[in-house]
Amino acid sequence: MRTLTSTLLAAQQAATHVPVVRLTASNRDCGVVRLEWQRLYTGAEPDYYHALAMVGDGSMIRVRLTLPGDSRKLYRQRVASPGPGADFSQWTYTSQYNCVVVAAAALGAEVSIFWINTSRELRRIKSTDYGATWGGPELLDYSPTTAINGLAAAYKPNGDLAVFFADQATLYVKKRVGGSWQAKTAWDKSTGDLSGAAAVYDGDWDLLVTGRDLAGSYKLWALVYGDDGHVPAGTWSALGELATAPGDGSFTYSQAFLDKPDVWRAFFVERFTGSQAYDRPVWSHSVPGSEFADGLWREPVPFNLASQYGLAIDHHGGYGWLSAPNGVWRAASGVQSIDLSADVVSLKAQAGSREGALTAELRNDDGRYATLPAPLANGCQVEVSTGYRTSAGDEVSAGPAFALDSIERTSEPGKATLMLNGSDGWGRLVGWSARSQLRWNGSTSERNVRDLLAWLLGRVGLRLEVRSASSAVTSLYPDFTAHPGDRGDALVLRLLSLVPDVVLIEGGTAYLINPLPTGAAVYAYGPVHPALAARFRDGAPGVNRIQVEGYDPVGGGPIVVESFDWEAVGHLGDRLETVRDRNLGTVAAAQQRGEAILRKTAVESAAGIIVVPVNCGQQVYDVVEITDARAGLTAAKRRVLGITLLFRPGKGEYQQRLALGGV
Repeated sequence: MRTLTSTLLAAQQAATHVPVVRLTASNRDCGVVRLEWQRLYTGAEPDYYHALAMVGDGSMIRVRLTLPGDSRKLYRQRVASPGPGADFSQWTYTSQYNCVVVAAAALGAEVSIFWINTSRELRRIKSTDYGATWGGPELLDYSPTTAINGLAAAYKPNGDLAVFFADQATLYVKKRVGGSWQAKTAWDKSTGDLSGAAAVYDGDWDLLVTGRDLAGSYKLWALVYGDDGHVPAGTWSALGELATAPGDGSFTYSQAFLDKPDVWRAFFVERFTGSQAYDRPVWSHSVPGSEFADGLWREPVPFNLASQYGLAIDHHGGYGWLSAPNGVWRAASGVQSIDLSADVVSLKAQAGSREGALTAELRNDDGRYATLPAPLANGCQVEVSTGYRTSAGDEVSAGPAFALDSIERTSEPGKATLMLNGSDGWGRLVGWSARSQLRWNGSTSERNVRDLLAWLLGRVGLRLEVRSASSAVTSLYPDFTAHPGDRGDALVLRLLSLVPDVVLIEGGTAYLINPLPTGAAVYAYGPVHPALAARFRDGAPGVNRIQVEGYDPVGGGPIVVESFDWEAVGHLGDRLETVRDRNLGTVAAAQQRGEAILRKTAVESAAGIIVVPVNCGQQVYDVVEITDARAGLTAAKRRVLGITLLFRPGKGEYQQRLALGGV
């Protein structure tokens, strides 16, 4: 249950009260600002290697190489005031040619442009006045070969600098520390040839790398080069796989770019060489609250552009920026919101163990929504907060959030409304499906159940937070496969079927909860907060005997364990469910699975519904106490399995319908 102020708690338990409901819409998705890109420049420059850096005064520095037929010349550009109407067409030739790749990085007034040429020279030009003037080329080092398919650079806040370049299957780093360049060093990974690299500094150097693994499959990896942030200085983290291409060889990844204005945001190129071939940038962002090394990113989304060399990304002054040689895009990066509360005619918000939905009806009799105000549009985040007028003023408790799925306009004589329909994080999971076959823990212990849940939820932008957890969530490493087309909700529920735990999704967060039968009640319904109506049912469990069969990897034989609800067996005879899972390698693990299934069955069999004045802090899976003399209940414990909020101010209706189960 969400924590309420003493004044709000008193108001919701008072004999009379004045409801307060806030309905707001914002340009966010699971708490992350949704960037609406506007193209500011369309040019004729050829698509080839390029880079972007935003410097401290807001100037934009763009660099590009010309095609091999034009000697791979290096051009630079400075736009002092980028924005609508700015001239992005003027380029300055640097007198450098035969360049293989290029990168740029900036810190305050200093900006550096790096390139490697066909003589294997790693060179740099630097400006210390925001790109207005430039020094001469510096020779920093040599690459082993000219087969360079990735070059990236990032400053540390103290002025130190790291340059990364991918030479065939090896990633090298060249650092400047205290103004002195150090010898380049190679990573300690074994892969196939690499095809792209991107870097930002955030306590360590965080990198994205594209390329092939030793089996020949194309990958997008996350990698950290340590600077004593989360990884020891001078060491490399393990490669974390963010995306994998189907194994038929028709898909490849390349040309990664990375930025961190709020969360980590990335662009890279997906190439398909089959029928209807394409080269298309795709974008993704990390899950809020996660660390880069966690590797939790939402499913990559296509960007409406044909490009083999991708889109460089950076940010400055409340805007995100994208750049290609022939294009510039801008998107506002701040939160935009609108308060719709005063126009609510009716509102119904549902939250449950497997779905949540919103239907809100707004007045539109005077045509106020003939044109939708920003950011109200399909896909925006709509939040419902319930409250009361208290002795301290109007107070609300921040409640659930929904993604807007549809907008309807209704019209009849004397009445016109705008209907908003949304779904919660379960709806996002329904809308996501596996793009290719994914398998974990087939031969090694890669991810436990908690990690698998975090990864799957992250594909739709949801963050997993552990409120309580069983030991199985972290000790069980199931051989788990997602087949192409498997829906996200089905995969999450399949994982949850392996453990006693449940998931509550609210806003952009999924909370992991172990609903123990000993759970303490967090709220009481009865004389102080009365039930307006109630119905209670003690049902017979659908299953009262569980037979679990696992496999002993040491002894080589089956493990068979049974669990019983003996009281139910005595009344009804046995109702058997059989579970076979070779992931269960011990008697204890098999016993735990059987008990978990019995527990969930028991919770569902003790059903009920109570209708109450709105409890602003109530959440699904809370344990509550109910006192109802007419029903013969005194401090009876029940678990909340669903909440339906009904608000019709014109009819004076403001209540919740709570679906109940056993504890």
